[in-house]
Amino acid sequence: MTEAHPKPGLSEQLVEGLLQLIAEERLAPGDSLPTVRVLAERFSVTTPTIREALRRLQTTDAVRMRHGSGIYVGEGIHRTLMPNPNSAPMKDELILQLVAARLTIEPGIAALSAANRTEESLQRLELALDTAKRDRADPGPHLNFHRELAGGSGNQVLFEIVDSLLTARGREQKALRALIEDRKRDYEEHLAIYEAVRAGDAARAEELTRLHLEQLRTDVARQLGRAG
Repeated sequence: MTEAHPKPGLSEQLVEGLLQLIAEERLAPGDSLPTVRVLAERFSVTTPTIREALRRLQTTDAVRMRHGSGIYVGEGIHRTLMPNPNSAPMKDELILQLVAARLTIEPGIAALSAANRTEESLQRLELALDTAKRDRADPGPHLNFHRELAGGSGNQVLFEIVDSLLTARGREQKALRALIEDRKRDYEEHLAIYEAVRAGDAARAEELTRLHLEQLRTDVARQLGRAG
């Protein structure tokens, strides 16, 4: 028998129900969920319907479905802000606006990172610096400097704002990196920010981050002007 299309709102209800189940069971990232069949029985729907709800949760990494293994809680389960995985590519003007948005947000984040630094956050920031010197094929962890800077701020919402920009706008971020004119200078600017954060100098970390992103905006505007 062919399954009828789910009524409007059913998928949203299932998503909410699955999130509530994860919360009630106090499941953490990496913990397993019941099978699709068990979940379908629990919510009184067919397996294709529950799969659709799970796929929606998978797009934001709230759950991870591993073929032949099972369903697991994802790292995105604790997000309060969700990137849109279906966002359209940005035009040149919006790429400049993306840099402007980061320029508004990230200097203050750098100040918080300096004020709230921990041994762990400094280690991750240092690993992110090291990422820039390694080949992309290197099997070691590849960390993004600006994501780790936000991660060390102590503010989950600010981290998720930056992480969402870097995740949902991955294409544009890749384009931005390609527009950086002086890679050596870019690395040295990151290093200076790291040293200010490590020293706990919030004002200097904020100012260096502002100068760094202003330089990025200048590079991008110049390169896009040439391309146009």
